[in-house]
Amino acid sequence: MTKSKAKKDSQLILRLDKEERDAFVELCKELDTSAAREIRGFIRKFLKKNGS
Repeated sequence: MTKSKAKKDSQLILRLDKEERDAFVELCKELDTSAAREIRGFIRKFLKKNGS
């Protein structure tokens, strides 16, 4: 199984302002991406930059 095909089995729950969340989700739709994909990308870049 390739890295990108590995089953994701963990969740991260966070709280944020409803208006921010809605604006983020809407912008992701406009950019033809998903909120989850963008957040995963952020986490991967953050880990790479900070040595984990």
